[in-house]
Amino acid sequence: MRPDLVIFDCDGVLVDSEVVSNRVLAANLARHGLTLTLEQCMATFIGGSMVTVRDTARKMGADLPGTWIDLIYAEIYDALRAGVDVIAGIPALLDTLDAAGIAYCVASNGSDEKMDITLGATGLAPRFDGRRYSAHALGVSKPDPDLFLIAAAEDGIEPSRCLVIEDSASGAIAARRAGMACLGYVPEGHPDRLSAEGATIIRHMDAVAAHIGLAPGQSV
Repeated sequence: MRPDLVIFDCDGVLVDSEVVSNRVLAANLARHGLTLTLEQCMATFIGGSMVTVRDTARKMGADLPGTWIDLIYAEIYDALRAGVDVIAGIPALLDTLDAAGIAYCVASNGSDEKMDITLGATGLAPRFDGRRYSAHALGVSKPDPDLFLIAAAEDGIEPSRCLVIEDSASGAIAARRAGMACLGYVPEGHPDRLSAEGATIIRHMDAVAAHIGLAPGQSV
């Protein structure tokens, strides 16, 4: 299906920030009594809001202070300011969508400040100017579908005409609940968590254009 709107997640889909963020998170949790490997941390927390991360970590035994969310964000933001990379294939995909006249936006469980850092550092910020939807600003987070539904409503586009690109199960659940098709970006490893939620798995962003019936750079 050729969509009228493509909704990108940010971390792990547009920018390669998940490893950086989760390395900081794992080190922080270890200082608070919860020892996880990087892989365990990513498997447990990717796609969740920081409130969910905090609550889950506490249930797993972490002794977190009341100000923990502010503190961990400060640590993560400092690490991200050191630099992150664009996910391979994203600039070319955005060029293809522009040429085809297909709208796109980013909808993230992260904050606007975090997107300022990551999209700014990678040069993607201008391409999403006025096209950013943050769970922090809107008060809804995945797997709640409202973040995606708000993005679609802003453009007056029916959910069935939207395509979501996600790398987390919570994002895939939100897409399914919103009635939107979902591509699950899993560059390596097992895709079961996303495919179980109805996502079509892709291993590289180059696959998106073909999935929606466009060749790279193809115009209308």
